[in-house]
Amino acid sequence: MIKKEIQDTSLIQHLASLPSDGREVFLLHDGQIRLTAIAATTLINEMRANHETGLLETYVLGQAYLAAGLLASTVKERDRVQLNLEGGGPIGGVYTEAWADGSVRGYLKHNPIPLKKPLESLDLDELYGPGFLTVTKILEGRKTPFSGQVMMLYGDLAKDLAHYFSQSEQTPTLIILSIHFDKDGNVDGSGAIFIQALPGCDENTLEKVEDMSTSLPSLGAALAEGKAVRAFVEEHFAPFGVQHLERQELNFHCPCSKEQYQTYLGQLGKEERDDILQNGPFPLELVCLNCNTHYYFSEEELSTLLNAENTQP
Repeated sequence: MIKKEIQDTSLIQHLASLPSDGREVFLLHDGQIRLTAIAATTLINEMRANHETGLLETYVLGQAYLAAGLLASTVKERDRVQLNLEGGGPIGGVYTEAWADGSVRGYLKHNPIPLKKPLESLDLDELYGPGFLTVTKILEGRKTPFSGQVMMLYGDLAKDLAHYFSQSEQTPTLIILSIHFDKDGNVDGSGAIFIQALPGCDENTLEKVEDMSTSLPSLGAALAEGKAVRAFVEEHFAPFGVQHLERQELNFHCPCSKEQYQTYLGQLGKEERDDILQNGPFPLELVCLNCNTHYYFSEEELSTLLNAENTQP
């Protein structure tokens, strides 16, 4: 993966002034409720730089990155979670993937998102259209992944993801995805909260937490002002006896590399290799969808690589 540099000097300075991105996990009310909160302002800006997204595309893909970062808190070690949204509207689809170690990547099916008329709000229901939300967990040591799917009812990722947990895992869930833009259209604060009832949770306690959560001030705005996400949780959820469990760094990362694409080229059939050598184009450009890194192979590199494969028995 090659990260593109953020160009806006004032944005670079702002990001440098913020606490580092990370995922914080808590228990509330004597272990009855699990709360995960993430700060991801730098991550979202790095995503935007690599994918070269406009404001709408940043909002849509950024929400999916936040959701994936939250979902990764449900797996451990080298496990990962994939979030796939497929819809009949202009967005078309969104794919994100996150590892337990805090790495997140993913892409929009349509970038830019084709619009027939200017947006009047950030209500994404019509832009998603009818579709499905799929969550897949890939667990190390398991031969097959675990996957669940629900129809998108709201066209709102936070609500549809909460619906997924209610239907697929029978777990009461509340999700908040917050992306705050400044007057210049830059993302100056971005974070998310994931609240789940644990076995034995008292319904009255859960209702109180949910009621309080719906009246929270904007997490993105608070992070934009320099507040740490842990401090935000400990302040606003103090009545529920906040117990901090762990912190995990969070970052925009894709494990792709030029070497991987060299291996891919070497595995092409003889006819395909010969066609590339004869017709190019040169340089050959291969693009990783997940991080929008462009890898280039010169005619000399391709000749060495593909001719070597052609001479193998």
